[in-house]
Amino acid sequence: MTTRRRLDPGERRDQLLDTGARLFAAKPYHDVLMEDVAERAGVSRALLYRYFPNKRELFAAIYRQAADRLLTDTRIDPSGPLLEQLSAGLDIHFDYFAANRNTVLAANRELVGDPVIQAVITDELAELRQRVLDATGLDGRPRDTVSAALTSWLVFVRALCVEWLTNEAFSRTELHAMSVGALRGALAAVTDVDRLLGDTGA
Repeated sequence: MTTRRRLDPGERRDQLLDTGARLFAAKPYHDVLMEDVAERAGVSRALLYRYFPNKRELFAAIYRQAADRLLTDTRIDPSGPLLEQLSAGLDIHFDYFAANRNTVLAANRELVGDPVIQAVITDELAELRQRVLDATGLDGRPRDTVSAALTSWLVFVRALCVEWLTNEAFSRTELHAMSVGALRGALAAVTDVDRLLGDTGA
């Protein structure tokens, strides 16, 4: 058991989130017990419950924190090639998904009907879509059309990632190629995709 030490509330909350995140990454959702989190963190169950009343709330806070970090790491510079940046953003997400397979599957399977967890996912996808749209410089009907295509693409990539993590029927390289190919295919139907994405074909 970890030796207990005094932390201020913010530090203690961060510690509990980090401990919980490691456990949820290591085990399926239903195998993670709150008493295990408390023991690993070196705190009493009463203290853990003071911060997080139940396992779902702890998981939601962990997933929100992960989504925020992914958004921080996935910046888009409007002056740079969009496809190159989207490709890098996909890799950042795939890195997290591969390292936190159980966590991602819990959010997308066991907790698929939980409105709080799904709001975290929806909010992140909406922010990613907005950043891409802003980088395109489009407005009016073209922006609306591309927005619809991006929304569908993000949902497709999410479903594809869950399939990849669940069954491993294709490689990460293939996952990346399918994701980029789907984006190009969706946008090519409604816009000059090479110009929009800054792809020179080189």
